[in-house]
Amino acid sequence: MNQVDYLRISLIDRCNFRCQYCMPEGAELDYILKQQLLTDEELLTLLQYVFIPLGFTRFRLTGGEPLLRPRVPQLVHAIASLRQTQDISMTTNGFLLAPMAQNLYDAGLRRINISLDSLDPDTFEQIIGNHGRGRWQQVWQGIQAAYRVGFDPLKLNVVVIPGVNDHEVLDLAALTIDKQWHVRFIEFMPIGNSQLFGDRGWVSSADLRQSIRERWGLTESHICGNGPADVFQIPGAKGTLGFISQMSECFCDRCNRMRLSADGWLRPCLLNETGQIDLKTSLRAGISTAELREQVRQVLTIKAEINFKQRDSGTVGTYTRTMSQIGG
Repeated sequence: MNQVDYLRISLIDRCNFRCQYCMPEGAELDYILKQQLLTDEELLTLLQYVFIPLGFTRFRLTGGEPLLRPRVPQLVHAIASLRQTQDISMTTNGFLLAPMAQNLYDAGLRRINISLDSLDPDTFEQIIGNHGRGRWQQVWQGIQAAYRVGFDPLKLNVVVIPGVNDHEVLDLAALTIDKQWHVRFIEFMPIGNSQLFGDRGWVSSADLRQSIRERWGLTESHICGNGPADVFQIPGAKGTLGFISQMSECFCDRCNRMRLSADGWLRPCLLNETGQIDLKTSLRAGISTAELREQVRQVLTIKAEINFKQRDSGTVGTYTRTMSQIGG
């Protein structure tokens, strides 16, 4: 396996959207109380004395919606200022981004992923579960603001849902032709949305690539991503197309990440609930960072086994947490 050096950090489990694939309509979600969230100080303590000594140097801030957390630019600056930090990035739905983009960039954030599952405002509203609120335009303004500020790469994440937005794949792919934007198509996953997933299933990345290839042609890109995406390019395009194929293709051998939830649970595998440990409770109980570091080291030693041997056996029936509660 790759060296595990990348930590995805959920700042908050709440979100101002309720996307079908993340927070299914009708699901009752028990939000984490503010006092149960990792504080900025606790998070920085874990990074500095637990994760960084174990080789973690790259950090992505996620949610829920991370921009709902107070003082995010200050937290970005604190993480970016750690001597060992090689990269800090963020995944956001973009709704609150436009007025914050410059402050985030000035704080040290350089890479950003923005969810954009449709170019049609009505379809967008259907996916995000905010019918009639007209939120597409504000997200689009956030994307434009990030582009003007200079985020590079600027990535657009698209979860492809059969019968909902799969007919827009070519339109979304075309965004990469004239701008240095990088569109990432993500296969729909059955995490916290088993009823919707069972009804619709998923579209394979291979099928998406074939549709794009028939329209424009498609070549493997010379730009390699840091994550699980297979990267391609429309001939002559300024941007790239990535395909994240967690359902149709196992990429466990390329996995270099763990996930830290907003309430301090460390999860070694997205598709598996085996091996999770509660760092926040231990930290607040006075367990030393040296002991916590050893606990994380032990999880690292079994991560490969969790990924490969137990990929499909880490859950019973359905996942206990939705994607918003895991942290993406």
